[in-house]
Parts: sequence; structure tokens; C-alpha cells
Amino acid sequence: MGKTPQDFFANLLFARIFPILGFWNQIIQILVGVSPAITSNPMARLHKYLGEFVYGGIDGSVTTFAVVAGSAGAGLDSQIIIILGFANLIADGFSMSVGAYLSAKSEHDNFHKHRKREYQEIEETPELEREEVRQIYREKGFEGPLLEEVVRVITADKDRWVDVMMTDELGMLKDGRSPLAIGGMTYLSFMLMGLIPLLSYTWDFLSPFPADLFVSSCVLTGIAFIVVGALKSAVTETRPFRSIAETVLLGTSAAVLAYLAGDLLEKLFA
Repeated sequence: MGKTPQDFFANLLFARIFPILGFWNQIIQILVGVSPAITSNPMARLHKYLGEFVYGGIDGSVTTFAVVAGSAGAGLDSQIIIILGFANLIADGFSMSVGAYLSAKSEHDNFHKHRKREYQEIEETPELEREEVRQIYREKGFEGPLLEEVVRVITADKDRWVDVMMTDELGMLKDGRSPLAIGGMTYLSFMLMGLIPLLSYTWDFLSPFPADLFVSSCVLTGIAFIVVGALKSAVTETRPFRSIAETVLLGTSAAVLAYLAGDLLEKLFA
């Protein structure tokens, strides 16, 4: 079977980009709990936290590029653009990762709260809980001796019994991912993709850059949008072209608005 575009971009991300950032490569493997046995499949390495990486990357690249575009529209010096860009990169990225962590932790805690309650109800009112199982499977089409056998098998094991109540009664599924890893992946992605619009300006700060800074930032960020859009298609299970087009359109729209706002404000205060 040939490789899909998603496989190509995931391989580019993990086999090419992260190894260059050796330290970050170790951090990300610790966060997602990757074992050496599965690292040969790039999609397997990325799958569990692909959503967090994609949405963190989109937000990081779009917001940082908007800061760069707005500053360029206002005619600010490159040093100021670097300051504003990195301030946004660090603060906004941290804020987003904390939000992702707290959201995941709340869901995790809520799940275990209800699971604990189900164990308690099984201990205190077993017949009532058994009847709820019977009702659940009656609605699924089971009846007569078969229904009673299903109820008997399920309620013979408390863990299995609670699992049924959690999924069929409460509609809650366990998310095996670590809230800390979700927040960490979001921040890593935000920083990694958000850094791209600032590369040409950072280069120019260290050594003269041979091309137009803003145009170079636009080109590099466009490439980042394409990569993130292709990865997004793996999360949303849409066509890569459509996902890439949406991401590029979103990022471009934000940058245009920021550039026009910066240009307008510069003229008003000039």
C-alpha cells in the first residue's frame, strides 16, 4: 500500500524536523509515551495526540503570523517585530496549553467521579443496577433467556458491569491520554509552528538576511500552513487539498486583517 499524504507529512515531522531539534525530540517521546518498538511508523507515533499537535500548530502559526503582519503593516522595526512575536509565542502558547490541560483534566476527573459513583451504586443497590442493565439490553433487541444470560454475564464482573453502565447509561468513554501530555503537545506544537513566521526576522537579527523579511516570512508561513493543513486532514478525515486550502485561507485572512489594521493605525497615529 502506498503512503498517503498524511504519512508523508507525519514522516517529515518526526523523522526529519524533530531529530534536528534533538532535545525536543526526546521531550515529545516522553510526553506521548512512545516506545522504540513503534517509532518506525510515523503515524503510530503521532496518532494519539495528532489533534492537539494540529490545532496547537494552527493557532501558533496563525496568531504569530498575524502579529508579524500587523507589525509590518504598521512599519515597525524588525527588532520590535521579534519582541512582539516572541512575546505572543511564549505567552499565548502557554495560555493555550494550560487551557488544553485543564480541559482534559476536567474531563478525566469527571469520568472517574462517575465511575466511582457507579461502583458505589452497584454495592448499595445491586438489583436496581441489574435492572438498568436488563433495560439497556432489552432496548438493544435482546429478550427472554438470552437477555437474562447477557445480564448474568455482565453483572458477574463488577468492572465489566461498571464499563457497561459508563458507556451505555452515561455515554462516557475513557480517554487514556495524559492531560499533561495533551497540554505539553499543544505547547510544543504552538512553539514549533509559531516560530516559523519569525525565522527570517531572527536570522536578520543575527546576520543580514539576503531577502525581504516580510515576503520570506509569508513564504515560510505558507509552507507551515500546508504542512499543518495536511496533518489536519488526518484528524478530520477530509481530503488533504480541502484541509490545506481551509488552513491557508484562515491564516491568510488573519494576516491580511492584521496587516490592514496595522497600516491603518500607523497612519492614524503618524
